[in-house]
Amino acid sequence: MSRTDWEVVIGLEVHAQLNTASKIFSGASTAFGAEPNRQASAVDIALPGVLPVLNRGAVERAIRFGLAIGAHVAEKSVFARKNYFYPDLPKGYQISQMDLPVVVGGAITIRVGEGEQAYEKTVRLTRAHLEEDAGKSLHEDFHGMTGIDLNRAGTPLLEIVSEPDMRSSAEAVAYARALHALVRWIDICDGNMQEGSFRCDANVSVRRKGVTELGTRREIKNLNSFRFLQQAIDFEVQWQIDTLEDGGRIQQATVLFDPDTGETRMMRSKEDAHDYRYFPDPDLLPLMIAPEWKARVQAAMPELPGAMKARFMDAWGLSAYDATTLTASKEVADFYQATVSAAGAALAKPCANWVMGDLAARLNKAELDVAASPVSPAQLAGLVARIADNTISNAIARKVFEALWNGEGRTADEIIDKQGLRQVTDTGAIEAMIDEVLAANQKSVDEFRAGKEKAFNALVGQVMKASKGKASPAQVNELLKQKLGA
Repeated sequence: MSRTDWEVVIGLEVHAQLNTASKIFSGASTAFGAEPNRQASAVDIALPGVLPVLNRGAVERAIRFGLAIGAHVAEKSVFARKNYFYPDLPKGYQISQMDLPVVVGGAITIRVGEGEQAYEKTVRLTRAHLEEDAGKSLHEDFHGMTGIDLNRAGTPLLEIVSEPDMRSSAEAVAYARALHALVRWIDICDGNMQEGSFRCDANVSVRRKGVTELGTRREIKNLNSFRFLQQAIDFEVQWQIDTLEDGGRIQQATVLFDPDTGETRMMRSKEDAHDYRYFPDPDLLPLMIAPEWKARVQAAMPELPGAMKARFMDAWGLSAYDATTLTASKEVADFYQATVSAAGAALAKPCANWVMGDLAARLNKAELDVAASPVSPAQLAGLVARIADNTISNAIARKVFEALWNGEGRTADEIIDKQGLRQVTDTGAIEAMIDEVLAANQKSVDEFRAGKEKAFNALVGQVMKASKGKASPAQVNELLKQKLGA
């Protein structure tokens, strides 16, 4: 039986570390990179006599997320103790939310694939709840032992749980990327996956096509890159299909992904909610969010990607593809808007082409984020303006862009003047160059008149070469056609 006889069902649980300066129930720092156990306060490890105090900033970030996804932000939510034993959880429980989470419902629209095969899909969210992080077990450099670093204990997390709406690893990755972009866009999480600020758990099951009942799921824990997320899901799906087709059964379990082998392996049988013996935390009152508080957070919200995409299309005439690409991250969107602001709305489309084209390619090659671009929005706008007013051609513009990138001038105008790159638009000068080219390339002239269109392009190339790329391509084409009687 082929894989096409099976349907894949995927839901993601994402832990987004909230970018507060202090922890969710204590004043200890959340800064990354401190020496082990230097940022674990008495509250974080629940020493006798201490009491947790809820971080207001963490709550506001949860509200912001709920508003961004169109969810219900609960007026009353409750913190609970999730009881389990693990070496990096010295309290023996984790403060989380169970029956009454702070955010319920909502949805995110994702774009899957590229080109004509691309499609949009809406993924529903079940909930998002506040909780504290555990510590971290360190297995390297301890000579066969395990070290425990409790600096991360008590760090505020927003656990975001989706419905099992995804049907492929591609959809899961598209969803994770969209969520990653959103939490950074609304400034609640730095999204640094290498530092563990954004971690994914994937619940994966398979069922035969046409069956409505969900299969037994296995949860792949702590995936900290989109590439690992895709590889882990693909391996797990094939493993489950092979197991079922061989007559085996899937046991509900928690599994780990090994990037070195590309395989998942079972860590433990999967616990259900009752195994954790949840009960309301007696040290924390219910969290009450008044409508006025929610309104204040709403008033401070940035324009969201969907609204910005629609504005780019309506106000500046961009295509859906361009608008989607330019709103994929807030940094790119801000750079693009600053460029259009400097160049003028009439040049919105050529600005988009440069941001998505030459600039993006150069940034990728240099492995830089757009925020670190050596070419500023104002500089790029000046370059686009000189193309638009025919001061330079597109070919010359790329030379100017490279000079700006290398810091050879403060503005496009300065580089154009310094290097003598202004486009030749004098009709007489261009005609003289064309006459010389025609006289020296009689064979190409004859081939063109015999019906070979490529010969015309060859003649254009010769004229541009004679002008050192400075002649206006449009004028060269027009005048050359006149000379050839085309």
